[in-house]
Amino acid sequence: MNDFSLLKELCSIHAPSGNEYALTQFIISYIEKESFTWKRKPKIYYGSRLQDCIILAFGCPKTAIYAHIDSVGYTAGHHKKLIPIGSPRARKGTELVGKDSRGDILCTLDATKNADDKLVLSYNCEREIDLGTSLTFKPHFEETETHISANQIDNRVGVWTALKIAEKLRNGIIVFSCYEEHGGGTVPFLQRFINKRYRIKQALIADITWVTEDVLDGKGCAISARDSLIPRKQYVDRIIDIARRSGVPYQIEVEQSGGSDGSSLQLSSYAIDWCFVGAPQYNPHEPIEKINKSDINSMLNLYSALMKEL
Repeated sequence: MNDFSLLKELCSIHAPSGNEYALTQFIISYIEKESFTWKRKPKIYYGSRLQDCIILAFGCPKTAIYAHIDSVGYTAGHHKKLIPIGSPRARKGTELVGKDSRGDILCTLDATKNADDKLVLSYNCEREIDLGTSLTFKPHFEETETHISANQIDNRVGVWTALKIAEKLRNGIIVFSCYEEHGGGTVPFLQRFINKRYRIKQALIADITWVTEDVLDGKGCAISARDSLIPRKQYVDRIIDIARRSGVPYQIEVEQSGGSDGSSLQLSSYAIDWCFVGAPQYNPHEPIEKINKSDINSMLNLYSALMKEL
């Protein structure tokens, strides 16, 4: 069974869409500290030309893993209003954290209806919060024998998986992207960057999906045949064939809504195959999400098999 102490640390870091800098710095620091033990040390691309994104290139890559590092949250607006970042799902009284020019923030979410019967979100705090400050759910991490309950499992499990894959990866690219929860935007320039240097034509999307009546808890990582967009079936069938031969538990997901960095790849100006491969969780975008540890392990093992064969 894997040690999830790194995942706990990842879940504690404030990094909503547009404010990913702290997690970027953590990942860079982690790579610099740990990569000397990896099978192959990657070439690292980051900095102002990539904003807060990171690209790791190993050996002679043919396939890229995309894992977004941002989460949902809220922006502090005028008159103590809270403006959603992405699609957070929180109830009145939920604790939120952040930091502004006057220091650390701990506040609670309030929800009332206005004269037009529309829900208005605001914050309760001992002081005014600087306008434009980002807030996320208060960190929480609980591990049992079978499950992990935490904030921001989406997509810190994807980031954790990518960092664990990096330990033994000989050939491939890992891309840590930003803004996925709030409309995307970084994937097109990231794909242009790696296409110029490595001519990558296929990608895997390391993200988290939802437990539904068809995608079950504890039955393995989900391979998505489609969501709101449709990846090329020949490529998806190849992914499924590798998964079947690997012996790693997996399940097939077919949805008509939702999206990921794969959507941005498909809508980009590059001919690149992509497939979403990720573990399912309960309570998506809520203050405390929940995931089966066996599904996380399935995701890690499946990515290991896919990166060897693709």
